[in-house]
Amino acid sequence: MKQVYAPGCALMIYKPHLAKKVLKFLNEELGDIPEHLICCNHEPNLESDTVVINTCPGCDRRYRELYDGISTVSLWEVLAWSKNFPFPDYKGMEMAIHDACPTRTETRVHSAIRALLEKMNIKVVEPKNSGTKATCCGDSFYGALPVEQVKDQMKKRANEMPCENVVVYCVSCIKSMHIGGKRPRYIVDLLFGEETEIGTYEPDEWHDELKNS
Repeated sequence: MKQVYAPGCALMIYKPHLAKKVLKFLNEELGDIPEHLICCNHEPNLESDTVVINTCPGCDRRYRELYDGISTVSLWEVLAWSKNFPFPDYKGMEMAIHDACPTRTETRVHSAIRALLEKMNIKVVEPKNSGTKATCCGDSFYGALPVEQVKDQMKKRANEMPCENVVVYCVSCIKSMHIGGKRPRYIVDLLFGEETEIGTYEPDEWHDELKNS
């Protein structure tokens, strides 16, 4: 069995230096883990029985569903098992959590994310719709609805959040929660003690950026 780390296009646009920090830790924790930078929308050219360690929920789903012989494990699961990661302490800060659509069926991911938040001393305040019952942040409607209606869906989901600070584990969800008026806290930022940056957030501009990456 071979393992590779796929940071995903969105993280490489957002903060490539964090992708490098993750890769460095994985190499220290698991041995030689090569970086895989081919977009998950393209044939990955990986050996059969390869396990893709991923940070992007979309990558997790596409590698699992589209490519024979490829399986996935989220970075969150790897870190939840780790005895060595230097988790920061957020001193009981309350945060809501938004679970990403592509991993809605993956309770392993939901459990790992919450385990990491507990390790970081973050008090999770669950919205009514979470885990396997989570509703979309709104971004999945892009291309199917006019942009203003997409933004309305983003605001609708953000309004379900019981706290101002909302943990997300998808870069597109950062944009959605910002448009919805909440303060997104991207879990990779939380893990490495960085502030979450909004960057490009208008849906057309963000999707163009992803398309051209």
